[in-house]
Amino acid sequence: MDPQDTQLVGDQPPAQPIRAESAGLIPAPALPVPAPPQPLRKRAIWPFVLLLLIIGAAGGGGYVWWQRLHPPLPPGISVSNGRIEADEIDIATKYAGRVAELRADIGDLVEPGQIVARMDSKELQQSLAKAEAQAEQAQHVIDQARANLAQLQTQRTLAEQEMERTRSLLQNGWTTRELADQRQQALDGAAAGLAGAQARISEAERALEASRHDVALYTVQIADNSLIAPKAGRIQYRLANVGEVLGAGGKVFTMLDIGYVYMDVFLPTEEVGKIKVGSDARIVLDAYPDRPIPAKVSFVASQAQFTPKTVETRSERDKLMFRIRVRVDQDRLAAHADAVRSGLPGVAYVRWNPDVAWPSRLQAAP
Repeated sequence: MDPQDTQLVGDQPPAQPIRAESAGLIPAPALPVPAPPQPLRKRAIWPFVLLLLIIGAAGGGGYVWWQRLHPPLPPGISVSNGRIEADEIDIATKYAGRVAELRADIGDLVEPGQIVARMDSKELQQSLAKAEAQAEQAQHVIDQARANLAQLQTQRTLAEQEMERTRSLLQNGWTTRELADQRQQALDGAAAGLAGAQARISEAERALEASRHDVALYTVQIADNSLIAPKAGRIQYRLANVGEVLGAGGKVFTMLDIGYVYMDVFLPTEEVGKIKVGSDARIVLDAYPDRPIPAKVSFVASQAQFTPKTVETRSERDKLMFRIRVRVDQDRLAAHADAVRSGLPGVAYVRWNPDVAWPSRLQAAP
């Protein structure tokens, strides 16, 4: 054999071993065949169908129940949502000073004229005492001047009598002209002294009047340092503490006027044109849906304005609407002062047709 051939044979790769499976001696394992998709069983669909039927029945029942509780309003009554509000009143100082005493706190219900705080008024008390002393001194001056006036009136009367006798004697020639002139000068002097005494009395009376005005002024200023509640209401905020020095107009309390509670609502043009001031209304708060509050229309805007975002309208076209103020009856507020809250959301119903009766759910509760 040729060596070259031998080299060629040696360069070839070694023969691969023959697998038994490839040779067909051992059968190969069968590959898993995916099972055909099985159809959904009808029993698995029925629970979903039953759940949908239950939800639909509950929704329908809830809608019927809501319709019974909120039947449609009869023509002649308008409705809009808003928030009930009460006027805020700031109780502030009239003069600069130090807070000496607080007689109320947040949440207290105060009456008209009730003192809620006192400012330090020691300086005013001293000024008042000085003015009272000056008034007393002026009164003493007046008393002295009046006594002097009475004396001068006596002297003038005597001078008049002596002058009258001297004139009679002078006519008969029983006295001299010199004595008559002396008596006339004494009479003129008594009259001048009397006029001066009257002027001093008038001056003293003016001084007494000025002193009394000072007394009244300091008395008023001291009274103004006692902060009072101007109306019946509830203390909403306390803005100062005892010992703080406040400037003129410094706020001490903020109170809610429970005598003026209202709700501002917005209505479209076709409804506002039929509403007048004094029209009957009802307010239903979300917190008390079964207790309609009687009210009256107290204000109707004369110019349309953009509807605030907090007001829900029936249509997006209702952009320009008129503001209506519905005010709660004062007698009812006085009877339910403890229940007055500001900012509660609710709905206002305005009856612009007086011939239409209120629905049973909007009848005024006692």
